[in-house]
Amino acid sequence: MPCKFFVGGNFKMNPISRAQKEIIINELNGADLDPNTEVVIAPPSLYLLPLKEIVKNGIQVAAQNCYCKTSGAYTGEISPAQLADAGIPYVIIGHSERRTLFHETSELVAQKTKAALDGSLSVILCVGETLLEREAGQTTQVVESQLQAVVTVLNESDWGRVVIAYEPVWAIGTGKVATAAQAQEVHAYIRQYLSTAVSPVVSENTRIIYGGSVTASNCKELATQIDVDGFLVGGASLKPEFVDIINVKRN
Repeated sequence: MPCKFFVGGNFKMNPISRAQKEIIINELNGADLDPNTEVVIAPPSLYLLPLKEIVKNGIQVAAQNCYCKTSGAYTGEISPAQLADAGIPYVIIGHSERRTLFHETSELVAQKTKAALDGSLSVILCVGETLLEREAGQTTQVVESQLQAVVTVLNESDWGRVVIAYEPVWAIGTGKVATAAQAQEVHAYIRQYLSTAVSPVVSENTRIIYGGSVTASNCKELATQIDVDGFLVGGASLKPEFVDIINVKRN
C-alpha cells in the first residue's frame, strides 16, 4: 500500500508517575525515528496536555477514548470538542478493553467514531475477535459486524481520517501474537470488505494496522505483509524497543 506507515503506542493506564512519563518521552525525543512513519502515542488522559507540550520528533498525541456527546452531564467522560480544542488530533475508539471491560457495544463505538470525526478528530478504530470466536471460525463475521456498525453511520469522505486497528483479543497482553499469515488474512478481508461496503478508493487508502503483543522481535515479519500498514503497540510502547518498532520499515 502507498499509505504512510503508521505506528501507534497505546500506553493504557501507564505509567503511574509523571517521572516515568518523562523518561519515556525523553527516550522518544532523543531517538532517531524514521521520518516516513507516522507516530502517535496515547497516554492516560491526565497526561495528554503536559505530554503534548514536551513531545518532539514529529510525534503526535492521541486520547484513548472519548464520548459521543459534545458536552453535558456525563461524569468521567471527555468530548471530541474538548480534545479538538486542546489540539489533540487523534483518539482511539473501540479498543477491546473498552468493549469487554466497559461493555461498549459496536453501536456505541460507531456513535463515538462518528462524533469524533464530526468533531474534527482522526480515529484509530479497533476491531478484533476473542479466542472463542476464532476457534469457532467466526473471525471474519465478528470483524465485519464491528465494522458494519461504523460503515452504517459514516459518509465515504469520513474514512480519510480513520485508521483501522485489527487487534485479536486473544493476543492483547497475553504474549501470544497472530502469525504474519493470520494477520494478513484478516487485513486482506477487511480491505475487501471496505471495497464492497464503502468503495474501492476507501479500501485502497485506509490504513489497516495490527495490534496484539507487538514487539521488536515479531514486528519485522508482520511489517512485510502487503496489507499490514503499521502497528498499534501496547506494552512495548513503554519500553526502549518501541523505537525499533517505529523504525521497522527503515531497512
